[in-house]
Parts: sequence; C-alpha cells; structure tokens
Amino acid sequence: MWIDTHCHLDAPEFGGDTTAVRARATAQGVALCVIPAVEASNFTVVQALAHQTGDAYALGIHPLYVPQAEAADLQQLDALLATCRDDPRLVAVGEIGLDFFVPTLCTPEMRSKQEHFYRAQLQLARKHRLPVVLHVRRSADRLLKHLREVAGPHEPLPWRGIAHAFNGSRQQADAFMALGLKLGFGGAVTFERALQLRSLARSLPLDALVLETDAPDIPPHWLYMTKQQRDAGAPQGRNEPGALPRIGAVVAELRGMAVTELATATTTNALAALPRLQALWSGGGTPC
Repeated sequence: MWIDTHCHLDAPEFGGDTTAVRARATAQGVALCVIPAVEASNFTVVQALAHQTGDAYALGIHPLYVPQAEAADLQQLDALLATCRDDPRLVAVGEIGLDFFVPTLCTPEMRSKQEHFYRAQLQLARKHRLPVVLHVRRSADRLLKHLREVAGPHEPLPWRGIAHAFNGSRQQADAFMALGLKLGFGGAVTFERALQLRSLARSLPLDALVLETDAPDIPPHWLYMTKQQRDAGAPQGRNEPGALPRIGAVVAELRGMAVTELATATTTNALAALPRLQALWSGGGTPC
C-alpha cells in the first residue's frame, strides 16, 4: 500500500472525473492522498474533497498565488486552522514556499512578498503545531534560512513535513533532513536524463524518502509528450495518483530493493512526516 504525499485532486484537469481517478488509484494500492491547497479560495474545496474521498488535506498559500494574495488570506488561514484543529484529515500547512524560477516572481517586490507570506505561514504552522509541505524551486537556501530562523536555535529536529518535488543538491538535502523534513520524489525521477535527481534517490537514507505524484503536474516519462509529439497529434498523458506505484518501482530499482520494501518504508516515512495520517491509515477520521 502506498501514500501519495502530494496530489492536487481538486485541479480542473480532473474535471468531473475525480471519483474515477481516485478509484483507479485505490485499485493500484494507493491508500491515501494528501491534497494541498494553493490559495484561500480553495481552502474549503480541498477540505471537502478530502472528506469525500477519505483522504487528507493541507491548507496554505502557494508561492505562485502570492501575487494576488492579501493579508486577509493569512487571517483566513489562521482562523480555519484553529477551527479545524481537531480534524484528523488536516495534516499540514501547505503548499507553501518560494519559487524563484518563474520570472514574474523574481522581481525584488515579488521576492519580498513571497518571503513575507512564506515566513508568516511557517509561523502559523508553529502556532498550530502542524507540519509543513514546502514548494522548493530554485529557492532551497532561502527556504532553509527561514526554517532555521522561525524555529529558533534550541530544537535539534524542529520541523516535521516534506520538501515537495525535491531537486536540490546533496548538501541542501542534508540540510532539510537535519531540520527534520522528508524529501518528496515523483515523476521527475523516472527520466533517465535526471542524473542528479536519480543519484539522490539512489543514495539518500531510506528514511528520508516519501513518494508523490503532484498530479496532474510533473508526469512520469511514460506519460510525457514533447512539444514535437504534441504538435504531431499525440495527446499528453494525464498524471494521476494511480501512477504512484510505478514511480515507486523506478525508485526501488534505482536503490536495488524490492518494491514492497520501498512501499513499506515510504509509508512509514510519510506517517512520520505527517503524523495525523496515522489515524487515517488506521481507519479513523471524523469530519471537521
């Protein structure tokens, strides 16, 4: 059995097909998905969807949505985290972080606004004693700086959570692990040309790894079509949480281990990163 630690089941690409998508994932052995919010307008959407599908959710403001975010959105997030403090399906603050890849987010003004919202949400995670699900894109060092500053100097493993879609250096991986975070691997690791990422998947401590699809984003190689192929009429395959076991098989092969052993290990890691998943894994869970 598998846990997809990052899956945007509420994305418009799934349309009215969400029930079938989730059923296919269940048939492939995906027992739980974590559905992260991206902006205030979909906080209640992911919450309701998680209750509908029997999954988990996280609440946060994604850096791609920071340009239109306002201070009132942080207040709304704080209030909802308090209201749903006893909801076992609420497992983290996320998806939050920094994105220094998209050009429009890299102006001095937008970098400053991103860091303000990221730090404020880290503080909310501390206030509500929740893990974090982090968006990391050309921003690992700044993410780490704020994690250290918000946590303070006195806790040896001050954070729980996941650095989602990790694609940094080994040194950066070690730094996230030293703060208590797990590292998320998904479809990108299935590409043979992703040499550094595959090297990390092969060599990192097993207890550092969790698996994710980021569906419908980051499709694995068997779903990806180049622009030339798309222009020739080949449809782009839609990434779904049901792809997770096949992604796991690639990671298991890279590590030279049995797929079942990897499934057990990454599930254990996900439960450690997001402890509220344990009640759901054991069959618990009540509405907010």
